[in-house]
Formats: sequence, C-alpha cells, structure tokens
Amino acid sequence: QIDPKDYTFSGLKDETVGRLPGKVAGQQFVIQDCENCNIYIFDHSATITIDDCVNCHIFLGPIKGSVFFRGCKDCKCVVACQQFRTRDCRKLEVFLCCATQPVIEASTGMKFGCFQYYYPELAFQFKDAGLSIFNNTWSNIHDFTPASGENNWGLLPENAVVQDYVPLPSSEELKAVRISTDAMRSIIPVTRGRRQKSSDESCLAVFFAGDYTTANARKLIDEMTGKGFQLVQTKEVSMKAEDAHRVFQQRASEFIPLLEKGSVVALEFNGDGAVEGCQSTINDVFSGTKVFVSESKASASQDVDNFYNFADMQMGM
Repeated sequence: QIDPKDYTFSGLKDETVGRLPGKVAGQQFVIQDCENCNIYIFDHSATITIDDCVNCHIFLGPIKGSVFFRGCKDCKCVVACQQFRTRDCRKLEVFLCCATQPVIEASTGMKFGCFQYYYPELAFQFKDAGLSIFNNTWSNIHDFTPASGENNWGLLPENAVVQDYVPLPSSEELKAVRISTDAMRSIIPVTRGRRQKSSDESCLAVFFAGDYTTANARKLIDEMTGKGFQLVQTKEVSMKAEDAHRVFQQRASEFIPLLEKGSVVALEFNGDGAVEGCQSTINDVFSGTKVFVSESKASASQDVDNFYNFADMQMGM
C-alpha cells in the first residue's frame, strides 16, 4: 500500500529535505507551499508537480512524464524530464534536461541553462525513466503568452555553475549521495543549444546502435571539446531507410543495414575546422567503427539541417 505522504513535501519552511536513490522508484511526487527550502529528489519519478513554492533550491532526478511548476517564485532548480511546463511563475532559474520543447505560460523572468549533474545512480535512473541523455532541448523554449516588447525568458550565463544556484545537500542523510556538479562529469552532455555559434562551420557525426554507442559518443565529445570545439546539440532517434536517404544522401546505402539494430546518436560540433577535426579524431580513435561524418565544410551545414529537421519531425517538435 502506497502512502501519499511518503511522496509529498508540503508546507515546509527553512528545511533541507529529500529522497535517496531507490526511495521514489517511479511514483508521482508532489511539492507544495514550501519556503526557503532545499529539496532533493535523487531518484526517478512518474510526474512531479511543484505548487506555490518560494525561494527554494530544488533538484529533481529523471521524470518519466511531466514536471509542472505553478505559482512559484524565486526558485533555483536542476531538472530532468520528458515535459517541462510552468504557469504563473516568477524568476525561476533552471538547469534543464528536457526531451520535448519546454513550455512556459503566464511566467516572467525565467532563465534556463543546460542540466549538469552526476551521481553514480543517475544513468540507471535515466534508463528507468525512459529518457535518453542525448535528447535535451533545454534552450528551445515555447512561450504560450508572449508580451509584445518583452522577453519572459532568457538563458543563464554560459559560465553558470550549478553549485552556485543549487548547493549540495547539507543534511547527513543526503550527503551519502556521491554528487559531482563538474560539467565534465555531467551525465548529460553540456550543449550550447540556442546560444550564438562561434563559427559558421559545423559538423555532423552520427553513431549507429551497438554495445558502445553511448561510450563512443561521449568519447568523441570529450576529444572534440578538448580540442576547443563546441557541442551544439545531441539527439538519439530511430531511423528508417527512407530517413537515411534524406539525411545521408548518396551514402545512405552504407548505413541502412545498421539502422535495424536500434537508435542512432547524432552530435553537432561547431568551430573553425570542425569537419576536419571530427574526421581525423574518428579516424584516429574509432577505426573499425562505422560513423557518419560530414565530408566537407560545404556539405556539413546541410547535413546538420537534414538530420535535425528529420529528428524534430520524429519527436513531434
């Protein structure tokens, strides 16, 4: 028998509370009427609603469905979810991983950054919540109620550090979770999203399904960002033969047999020399692994557009 009280934080003031890994296990959770609290859900859940909270710091592990903030103000959050919505909120600052387009409504002073967080159980919790670490549209915000001449939302500074917004838990119980907020260790690859690109040269790299797809994609990200290139966006999506023709054009026949094994993971890198940098890294580090990489600077931007237009249609964006 499930007791809703075990899945609710209500009417708390000046407290640090949370749930350890394994304690929520995919249930729904409710947070309401909390003030000046530090709240940490170190587990995956079905849905979470946060109502009328003021001046709280909130960490929410992977949410299979939606997270809905209503009537909240002056809160700083780290959130991973399938759907993100706010209504009647003021001044929320959110480090977000969201699989679909985040939506704000009747909300002002909203600021968004890319989710950056690590603890050992987090990767399994993403799987349990059915979320891909590569599907994150954190900066592609849809404002249902735009006001003319005003912008209700913006992006956090590029060098924003999670810990300055949502501090690590201070209570003995929650200190047991081995957290790192170092962007290099983040379970979610940190992307530029909609920020201004530094160069007009981008490159698309696509890994095909296999035992090491995630590890390979992360390795390429580390190699490329280590060389000063920027990771703009990532995507995990399944493709059919006709999609391959649209995206890979003349080279489609090489890759079609690989599509039956499962989803592909695509990465867009940006920076002068990105195509050459990506090709040489893949030749040096991934010899023997089939990877699609843009062939030239001229074709690369078309590759990126082709892939992400297809992916956005797939994801119903």
